[in-house]
Amino acid sequence: MKLLKLVPADTNIKFLKLRVPFFVISMLLIAASWAAVWTQGLNYGVDFAGGQEVQMTFEQLDQAPVAELRQSVAGLGYGTPVVQEFGAPNIVSIRVPLPEEAEETDGAADKIGDEVIALIQSQYDGVSTEANNTVSGKVAGEFRSDAVLALALAMLGVAMYIWIRFEWQFGVGALFALFHDVSLTLGLFAVFQLEFSLQIIAAILAIIGYSLNDTIVVYDRIRENLKKFRKMPLPELLDLSVNETLARTVMTSLTLLVALLPLLLFGPASLFGLVLAITVGLFVGTYSSVYLAAPILIWLGVTSDSFVPQETEADIQERKARSEGQARPATPAK
Repeated sequence: MKLLKLVPADTNIKFLKLRVPFFVISMLLIAASWAAVWTQGLNYGVDFAGGQEVQMTFEQLDQAPVAELRQSVAGLGYGTPVVQEFGAPNIVSIRVPLPEEAEETDGAADKIGDEVIALIQSQYDGVSTEANNTVSGKVAGEFRSDAVLALALAMLGVAMYIWIRFEWQFGVGALFALFHDVSLTLGLFAVFQLEFSLQIIAAILAIIGYSLNDTIVVYDRIRENLKKFRKMPLPELLDLSVNETLARTVMTSLTLLVALLPLLLFGPASLFGLVLAITVGLFVGTYSSVYLAAPILIWLGVTSDSFVPQETEADIQERKARSEGQARPATPAK
């Protein structure tokens, strides 16, 4: 019985042939992602924004009346509420800013949530409450700071590890690929205004781990081939290395996708953002390992001699002495 091969053993795809246009596209996507984050901002969940968040299901409606709810809740006088669908058309998340006095008084925030629930249930039939959560502005600020610090330390640690294991060019290449993956994930959440919570930070850390794993596999094969094929042009060697690891990359990605798609399509609404981020990161991480992490080594000056041990001054002197000793004629015996 033959084993199933998703990628033939003699695959020879010229990935590096399109390295320049794909690199330009990646740079434009990074710029567009950060422009979206800067102009539209991230739709922070209650974890990061603070306030009172109520999640409600309109069991008798196919579509929740988002615009009407926004107007009704604003009439309570607690500021402009954030009302949006949450995983399904008839489920909404309503986030209301908390007054300063409410954050300092026990039970005041929950009473505001109860007011929002009572108002909506008085206007619509068949409305059930899924959650009524409170996060203070101070705690939310600490969450944001800790989340940014976690991402920065994770990426820095990755770069240092690869720098030590390989060469500094490999560390820079891996860091750039990770920056690309994180940027596009943030851009997705900014463009579609999906809720950005602590779950998404966990998803981004998972993306960093997956992308790093894939990049290290490719880099390890590149290092081996640099030692084996000293005279092969670097673009051809990189293509060879990526093709040799392609079967492993495809199999790993498909295995993860098989687990993620059912959760994405049929999973609970509370996990939608987390699963979507990891699914997008799966494709983005695979792409960056092939079209960013590998080609950037050419522009960073990696050569066929990068992994050849360099002679020290003592080695040179020893080699010269050995050569002179072999060249000196023997003294005839008397």
